[in-house]
Amino acid sequence: MSYDPPPSHPYPPPDSSPPYGTYPWAPRQESEPAARRPQRHAAPGHHAAPGHHSDLRLLRSAYRWQRRVATLTALGYFVLFLILSAFAPSLMTSTVTDGLPTGLLLALIQVPVTWLAIALYEQTARRRVDPIADRIRRQAALDTKREATR
Repeated sequence: MSYDPPPSHPYPPPDSSPPYGTYPWAPRQESEPAARRPQRHAAPGHHAAPGHHSDLRLLRSAYRWQRRVATLTALGYFVLFLILSAFAPSLMTSTVTDGLPTGLLLALIQVPVTWLAIALYEQTARRRVDPIADRIRRQAALDTKREATR
């Protein structure tokens, strides 16, 4: 009776590295140093591809700021409420008016704080994110028209 080795596995061995960086969508690292690469200049009037446009960086940072403000507004108040509930029970059980404890009042204020977070999200979208996105859309439409006429 002879031993036949198992068929080769369809997957690469665990010690081999993938052909891409940490993430498949990350830009590929070129093996050629920058000093040896030939210089590539864009033709006059030619815009960079939308994926490499500096406006996309601005859009990402504006959107990131927008998410942080809205999230920290809503979650920050909720975490404050939880901390007060856990570490200041005497404050939360004290009454503001006849029969209305401070804890219940602070819990009811959570609804307007959530509305405030939504309003901040919409306001920053209109002021910061939407103009950049509109500019990128217009530029992409112009680039598409230019490519179609060629």
